Amino acid sequence: MSSKQTQVKEPLIRMVKRGSISQQKAWGIRAAAFLLSLVTGGLLILVLGHNPLAVYKAMVIGSWGSRTVIHETVKLAVPLLITAIGISFAFKMKFWNIGAEGQILVGAVAAGAFGLFTAHIFPKIPLVILMLLAGMAAGGLYGLLPAVCKAKWGTNETLFTLMLNYIALAFIKYLMNGPWKAPGSSFPKIAMLVQGARLKKVLGVHWGWILALVLVVLAFIYFNKTKQGYEIAVVGQSNNTARYAGINVSKVFIRTMFLSGAMCGLVGMLQFAGADYTITEGTAGGVGFTAITVAWLAKMNPFGMLVVSVFIAMLERGSNTIQTNFKIPASASDLLIGIILFFMLGCEFFITYRLIFRGKEEQHA
Repeated sequence: MSSKQTQVKEPLIRMVKRGSISQQKAWGIRAAAFLLSLVTGGLLILVLGHNPLAVYKAMVIGSWGSRTVIHETVKLAVPLLITAIGISFAFKMKFWNIGAEGQILVGAVAAGAFGLFTAHIFPKIPLVILMLLAGMAAGGLYGLLPAVCKAKWGTNETLFTLMLNYIALAFIKYLMNGPWKAPGSSFPKIAMLVQGARLKKVLGVHWGWILALVLVVLAFIYFNKTKQGYEIAVVGQSNNTARYAGINVSKVFIRTMFLSGAMCGLVGMLQFAGADYTITEGTAGGVGFTAITVAWLAKMNPFGMLVVSVFIAMLERGSNTIQTNFKIPASASDLLIGIILFFMLGCEFFITYRLIFRGKEEQHA
């Protein structure tokens, strides 16, 4: 029998996690990724027959060029920011809440139950408070379902929360076609919220933007300065370590997911009473999924989420402008946004890991 030994060939490229990296180098990688995204997006724009510099300039002007468009940009950023804060509560403890869309919708429905049917009973301020509390309670309870099932029976929260999105969407369709259908309408739609029950505007945008800024500060304090924030961090590191430290993991799951869902439910109330004034299948508008990108790019830092949410709102608002000014198809403008976000998300990989080519010795960064 041959005694030849099988030699294992070293792979061409190996991926190694970095021990540490300086902030200067990390931001250098992010800057390079952003420039590469603009270059790649520019190639797409050239293929479409337009000047990339003119298109990028139009995107900036379309999101910041006048008071009106600034208001629209802020209006887009508010739900993104609050939803990102909400899901970061869950993500910090490695509980993958993909159900923000559904939690936003049930929050809007709960707020609508008061706004649409009791506006003639309550004065405006008590009515707004009731809508706010109802939206947060409904979103929190909807987020509580997967948390309880995870704590009791170890269910998969990703599939559970994703499934709940579709249930909420189906319920909206039922209301539009059934008990909440606008009287006299031949189309399935829910009536508009009366003028007297709508949120007051501050500097041209409903006061939800002030609430969003307050929540940024409160979330930062909660995550970094409170016992409950510490428990979330420990559970996120390891459930077993948390249990060994005397932390009730099931309690943390349930409490934190209620807070996560409540933040998303709050977004539903703000969209209903401050932006759309009605409830449709598009009330959430994909915010629940885009907010995942916001939270991830910001590394769960509330102040980082503020910056990223404004940046993404600028991209979305700018994409609408270039569709109008340059007749660029919506699919192409969405692809342009996707390219930029892809590079920005991808750069985080190179901040966390480094690639080693065959024949090169590993150096600790």
